Amino acid sequence: MSWRERRQRDGPRVRSARRLWPVASTRSVAGQMFVLQVLIVLLLVVAAAATLLLQARSDRFDAARDRSLAAAEAFSHSPGLPEVMRGPDPSAVLQPAAEAVRRQGGVDFLVVMNRDGIRYTHPDPSLIGKKFVGTIEPSLNGHVTVEDVNGPLGEELQVVVPVTDRGRVVGMVSSGLKVSSVSSAVDQQLPLVLGAGAAALVLATGGTALVTRRLRRQTHGLGPAEMTQMYEHHDAVLHAVREGVVIVSGDGRLLLANDEARRLLELPPDVEGRDVSTLGLDPRMAELLVSRRLATDEVIPVGERLLAVNNRPTDRGGGPPGSVATLRDSTELQKLAGKAEVARGRLRLLYDASVAIGTTLDVQHTAEELAEVAAPRFADYVSVDLAEPVLRGEEPRTVVGSEAPELRRVALSGVRDDHPLYRAGEVHRFAAPTPQATGFVSGHAVLVPDLKASSGWRTQDTARTQAIMDFGFHSLITVPLKARGVLMGIVNFWRAGDSSTFEEDDLSLAEELTARAAVSIDNARRFTREHAMAVTLQHSLLPRGLPEQNAVDIAYRYLPAQAGVGGDWFDVIPLPGARVALVVGDVVGHGLHAAATMGRLRTAVQNFSALDLPPDELLGHLDELVGRIDQEADDGEATIAGATCLYAIYDPAAGVCSLARAGHPLPALVLPDGTVEFPELPAGPPLGLGGLPFEAAELQLAEHSSLVLFTDGLIEDRKRDIDAGLEILRSTLAHPDRSPQDTCEAVLGALLPARQSDDIALLVARTRVLEPDRTAEWELATDPAVVGRARADVTRQLTEWGLDEAVFTTELILSELITNAIRHASGPIRVRLLRDRALICEVSDTSSTSPHLRYAAAEDEGGRGLFLVAQLAERWGTRYTPEGKVIWAEQPLP
Repeated sequence: MSWRERRQRDGPRVRSARRLWPVASTRSVAGQMFVLQVLIVLLLVVAAAATLLLQARSDRFDAARDRSLAAAEAFSHSPGLPEVMRGPDPSAVLQPAAEAVRRQGGVDFLVVMNRDGIRYTHPDPSLIGKKFVGTIEPSLNGHVTVEDVNGPLGEELQVVVPVTDRGRVVGMVSSGLKVSSVSSAVDQQLPLVLGAGAAALVLATGGTALVTRRLRRQTHGLGPAEMTQMYEHHDAVLHAVREGVVIVSGDGRLLLANDEARRLLELPPDVEGRDVSTLGLDPRMAELLVSRRLATDEVIPVGERLLAVNNRPTDRGGGPPGSVATLRDSTELQKLAGKAEVARGRLRLLYDASVAIGTTLDVQHTAEELAEVAAPRFADYVSVDLAEPVLRGEEPRTVVGSEAPELRRVALSGVRDDHPLYRAGEVHRFAAPTPQATGFVSGHAVLVPDLKASSGWRTQDTARTQAIMDFGFHSLITVPLKARGVLMGIVNFWRAGDSSTFEEDDLSLAEELTARAAVSIDNARRFTREHAMAVTLQHSLLPRGLPEQNAVDIAYRYLPAQAGVGGDWFDVIPLPGARVALVVGDVVGHGLHAAATMGRLRTAVQNFSALDLPPDELLGHLDELVGRIDQEADDGEATIAGATCLYAIYDPAAGVCSLARAGHPLPALVLPDGTVEFPELPAGPPLGLGGLPFEAAELQLAEHSSLVLFTDGLIEDRKRDIDAGLEILRSTLAHPDRSPQDTCEAVLGALLPARQSDDIALLVARTRVLEPDRTAEWELATDPAVVGRARADVTRQLTEWGLDEAVFTTELILSELITNAIRHASGPIRVRLLRDRALICEVSDTSSTSPHLRYAAAEDEGGRGLFLVAQLAERWGTRYTPEGKVIWAEQPLP
């Protein structure tokens, strides 16, 4: 690899590294010289420092030895020393003298010992009398011993000198220094020695770096082998490239021209060194070569060629004056440019088609997207025809024979609107000889480059085909819409007027466009089928109509989502005692699973409401049911935890509404004066989560108040948060003069989004109050004697209401219910008659025990009362209250 290629490959990273450190690599000549000189200087500095350290240490040890020897010899020759050593207590006399000599002599210890090495003196008095640590044999023979030992004071340099008396050794004197004391003097000189060595190394390295930097610039950072290889291959590379290279000096002389440049400029063999103006070049080319101006892909005609010239001056980076020009023959490139532009346009069209087609799951809209993308960029007119079952989400029947099925034109796009083609929405059938029928039946695209020369397509409609020819249509490509092996329709691409005719390359592009659209249309078709199935299932599970009741005036709206059916539901359930239950719920998710789950929950609510449970208890049972369903679900089956529900019971006799919610939005309450409130209800968790109880709240509602229940799809949207939706709902509901039906229309008109992404359930209930003259109540004591009075009171009340025909039956029912309460309950008994759509008899007591219907045996004295009530009444049952229970029975009004 040449040095120029290496520099282009490494880029700014290498240049930055070279700025930070002059020598980036030892592969270059400069790097090798730098490393060699630094190693030499480093070795010299290390050798000098080591020599100084060794010499200083040797001198210190010699001085320590001399000092120790002098102290030991001076003490050993002290007068009277032998006599003191033979005395009764040598240590008492010698210890003070030895310590004085030690301090004056600058040694660490001075020890006097006998011939056995037993100490008489020592700096540490606790060691006196102990054996000396060291070699004493040479000193017993009259010699001086010098050695390093590990003595009591640590590692020591010590000298042992004999003490003689008349030529006989009577003892020894040892003196010395610790090694740490000897080394400390050397350590004081070590920083100076190292500093001097470092300074020498820095000076030497700096000088070497300056010399190396200069050398690196001269060699461009190349090694010897690379420089040799570069010059060996220079000519071979220069003359082998397919691009002409011309180098011109600052005075206009041609310095170099490779073989390609000679061929393109038709230069003679001996051109090096000649003036450019004498070479007979084109004036524009000659002017550019000697001008040294900057040029990039400047096209200059030279004979029959078009040369793209790039010219760069050589003195911009500090080089010699002149210029370098490269020449490239662009004659063939000009011819290919048109084809490349066409290919680029086709790729752009395919990319735009992949983005623009299939943005929605709507069959017709997807077909329109295909037509709009392809016309007029690829064809002047594009039409999309689909089989009727495809529009309904079904698969079309398999084609039998050579005739195409009946198709509907669902999309048409073109440059003008006054064309004679079939219009969007028209139904037609292509005859067997036409290219459309042939392509649909065979499943392959058909190209008709010249409509005038083709006769098969004219058999469809002679008058229309003639009008098409007169309009200017001259070329056609018809491609069947096929996905997963299912033929759904056909796409026709037309060209008219001055447009070029279709070619074989256009056929592949048309097939690619149609294939991409076919996948999107098939997805939309399958979604349409599933959506229709889910909508059908959903509508079959929702209420078919409103039940008859007098408690509230009801209006409702249910709008399934456009993108996918959800699990929203509502219900109106008549309850005993002229009451009514209002329910709104929402199941998370979309599709068939959500719709089926909604049906299960709605059925469960209806079953629980038949037990006449309070709202909070009903939601508790519903929460347990959802939890059990989730536990029984398979691993791959979606759970329904997170469903919400709002359950309300309205009693028109008392004007009281009891409500409880499980994660559902608050209802809206519209008072008769137009005030809109969102009453605060206890917030229970969504169904299926469990762990927390539900709480109910009671609202006293005036007559003609409106209770509005809804799901979150009404107030929440991608472009609008919940708070904004609630404010719009509040302002829309502030019109009490509207009927429930009008209120539903107004709310949907104000809040319905353009693209509905979630189901919307809306329920508006305007309250009624049962008139006082339709209610009668009595409180009875727990005495069998009151049964007769109760029957008389009931008879009198029914007579006032004009219900004489119901007197006998009502008396029997109340007699049995009151008697049952007196026998099995305690506390006061209340009797209430309600005249609504039915005649309702209620008997309440303080007992929570519910009676059960059974067959009495022949010998039983009782047990036939409830059986009689069940036979006489249309419906009967029991509901529980905080104070006890209520047994009720309904009779149809005569």
